Amino acid sequence: MRPLRALSVYIVVVFIGGALLAPWLYWLAQFFAHEFPHIAHSPFHRFVHRSLLGLSLVGIWPLLKSAGMTSVGEAGLVRPAGHWKQLGGGFLFGFISLAVIAGLALAIGARHLNPMIPPALLAGSIARLALTAVVVAVLEELLFRGAVFGSLRKVFNWVFALALSSLAYAMVHFMAPAKAPEAVTWLSGLELLPRMLGGFGDVRAVLPGFFNLTLAGLLLGLAYQRTGNLLFSIGLHASWILWLKSYALLTGVVPGASTWWWGTAKLTDGWFALPVLVAALLVFMQLPMGRKKSFLA
Repeated sequence: MRPLRALSVYIVVVFIGGALLAPWLYWLAQFFAHEFPHIAHSPFHRFVHRSLLGLSLVGIWPLLKSAGMTSVGEAGLVRPAGHWKQLGGGFLFGFISLAVIAGLALAIGARHLNPMIPPALLAGSIARLALTAVVVAVLEELLFRGAVFGSLRKVFNWVFALALSSLAYAMVHFMAPAKAPEAVTWLSGLELLPRMLGGFGDVRAVLPGFFNLTLAGLLLGLAYQRTGNLLFSIGLHASWILWLKSYALLTGVVPGASTWWWGTAKLTDGWFALPVLVAALLVFMQLPMGRKKSFLA
């Protein structure tokens, strides 16, 4: 049960510690406001979010060690050499899955292309988005699949562990911006944290947004379970991030279009994304992967 205790401590430290750390980071940013005005004028909820993210990354290695993993390789983060098919296959699979949603939303007239972006700006933006997609995909896969899912399946059946880790992944990504208090105190982070989870009180946000995020987590976790490493998951996750960021940059909402059905700029928060993600999950389960025996166990 040691991995479960370590994971419980990790969650408490990340959420409580991150909420308590956020005001200090906010005050530090205000102190250096002349040098970094953009950061200083960021809304407080971003400081809370960044604090949670920072502590979650710092805690990855202790969490892995507590789960009996002595290297990131044991958590599934292996060198791409010899696994390029998995990495590229994951990227292609993710790219096609979201292309279906984006393409139909554009074809049906729920979104429109933004013609006002200069080519030079577009090229630079896509390059930055691609770099962001790679970095975020590696870090989040190491955290949610390698550390969290990897720790849970040492205690529980892997199917139950997959479900729990996918729900955790969905909950973290479901956190939304919230209005900060007028004056930031050292308790403001703890006060804001429940508000950032306030989306769970909105049925139109939970259905289908939270479901879609959980399905995405299931697909990413299954990829790790079946291949034995994180490369397919990283490729899949990176392509999704690139799609989401590019879609928000390149398209705009059409007045009167049903965002509950077609989604917003987030792409995966509409009902249409649900059957597409379910279909992607079913197709993936039929693909020949490296550890099919383990998948069926």
